[in-house]
Amino acid sequence: MTRGPALLFSILLASAAGPALGQGAVSALKGHNSNAPVDVEADRIEVQDRADRAIFSGNVNVRQADLTMNSARLTVAYSGGTSGTQIQRLDASGGVTVRSPSETARGSVAIYDLDRRLITMLGNVTLTQGANTVNGGRLVIDLDSGRSTIDGKGVGGASGGRVTGRFTVRPSGN
Repeated sequence: MTRGPALLFSILLASAAGPALGQGAVSALKGHNSNAPVDVEADRIEVQDRADRAIFSGNVNVRQADLTMNSARLTVAYSGGTSGTQIQRLDASGGVTVRSPSETARGSVAIYDLDRRLITMLGNVTLTQGANTVNGGRLVIDLDSGRSTIDGKGVGGASGGRVTGRFTVRPSGN
């Protein structure tokens, strides 16, 4: 793999003020080294060369620099060429958890489109940083701008959900 994917992502949650969270908070991945080596462990791997994909299943653990991702299944779509294998897309499913040193995101599905440099997480998404928590249906991180957005849309594009959050408040200096 000549192009190391940023498999993992985190959200820089707003501090106690919190209103910007989910409405344009800057992702901690904006400066993440997506060329860092990617280590994958799983109970099983199936390479489908004719379909240009590899499927990892069973207790999948991925690490890239300080970021980790755990899921039940990971599909890696790639293309081969004279310059080597190029990863195009990563799909993780089955109770996906993504961690950085300061944040954790959980959801049903995570999709990383390397060509568009977008990471999308779907299905009962929860983001936490310390005691701050935000819940929604879909999280989208643009790795170029660092902008992250969480909304109420769920798996299959279903809408109608709401974004909720709980934020810690700094004690006033009495």
